[in-house]
Amino acid sequence: MSRIVILGAGESGSGAAVLAKKEGFDTFVSDSGKIKDKYKKLMNDHGIVWEEGQNSEDKVLNADEVIKSPGIPKEAPIVQKLMKQGTHIISEIEFAGRYTHSKMICITGSNGKTTTTSLIYHIFKKAGYDAGLAGNIGRSLALQVAEDPHEYYIIELSSFQLDNMYDFHANIAILLNITPDHLDRYDYKFENYAAAKMRITQNQTKDDHFIYWNDDPVIARELKKYDIKAIQCPFSELKEKGSIGYIEDGQYHLEYPTPFNMEQEELSLTGKHNIYNSLAAGLASNITGIKKEVIRKSLSDFPGVPHRLEKVCKVGGVEYINDSKATNVDACWYALESMKTPTILILGGKDKGNDYGHIMELVKQKCVGLVYLGKDNTKLHKNFDSLGLPVRDTHSMKDCVQACYEMAKPGETVLLSPCCASFDLFTCMEDRGDQFKALVRNL
Repeated sequence: MSRIVILGAGESGSGAAVLAKKEGFDTFVSDSGKIKDKYKKLMNDHGIVWEEGQNSEDKVLNADEVIKSPGIPKEAPIVQKLMKQGTHIISEIEFAGRYTHSKMICITGSNGKTTTTSLIYHIFKKAGYDAGLAGNIGRSLALQVAEDPHEYYIIELSSFQLDNMYDFHANIAILLNITPDHLDRYDYKFENYAAAKMRITQNQTKDDHFIYWNDDPVIARELKKYDIKAIQCPFSELKEKGSIGYIEDGQYHLEYPTPFNMEQEELSLTGKHNIYNSLAAGLASNITGIKKEVIRKSLSDFPGVPHRLEKVCKVGGVEYINDSKATNVDACWYALESMKTPTILILGGKDKGNDYGHIMELVKQKCVGLVYLGKDNTKLHKNFDSLGLPVRDTHSMKDCVQACYEMAKPGETVLLSPCCASFDLFTCMEDRGDQFKALVRNL
């Protein structure tokens, strides 16, 4: 019986532990932080040995294989020691893939992947398909494979998960875009991050499909480096050579595998970025054989996802929008691009090597004020103060919302679209968005 050690006991780690135990491995879970009670209970119920608050080297370094949670960087001391001694390190998704023959629809990209993943899942469920939601959202894939298997899995994959995937195989791979993000985890080299994203195509065969945005210059450059075996399914905003999904004359079109069209106005998701998300989701559903009327209905009644351009409420004639999921500059660009009224923009958090030049022009066009929200707002001051917009400096969500309330005039919009990770002041981006919503509703 070989020994599997799982590093990190969150959703992915605890789920991987249950599957490892079920498959007969000597299983041990080690988390240097505090483990949530629900995950402790899950592991205790399955008789899994675990530790928290430390990584005991005598119990970790003797592993035959290690499953690493995506949030743990390769620079972590225990990971460095494992790498030095040549221990094979994989992700929970890689491990789960060994024990299922289900169809895998996998989605990655710097922006839009949660919306696209949720939309595809929405369409599959409407069609009556037996589908599970997994990866970066939903429940642990490994736990579902162990205890609640499905015929299809719709999986959102971050670059961190892709880093430790080797033999896993996506039947349908979707790559929405590649823009700078998480560069602090990739030695501040954009090419390393881009290569991680391209791993979604590995092990694909001629029977598989690869859906991607045709106009992304980085994807176009990366494609030349790879021998893609899968059937390529490019989409674009407007009809162009090679694209099989696009908008033309106010109509949403899919050419493959069966022709499909609907009025663009009927799409529930608005904004340019959501055209791409809707095209990718429609192609994946069409390829799977879902009926046209189900795709049409689902694209028109999808409610969207929390923390992504989520309308909170109007207070004193001011619209408040929660886009806490915008943890990089490109996501903020899409949010600003969709604004129709003068905007107070909330920026800040844990900077991941951001280049704010990309949004500078839109900030000039759309914004009437900026509110910085972070432990250290120095970089924001350096980048944006020269624009001459009214600026407020805040270090808590309470102060931030109060500043916005004081600055905003009727007919304007307050947009939380921070460009940054949330870990300086909040436990996660959901916590940041939830605090924003609660405080706005109390105004």
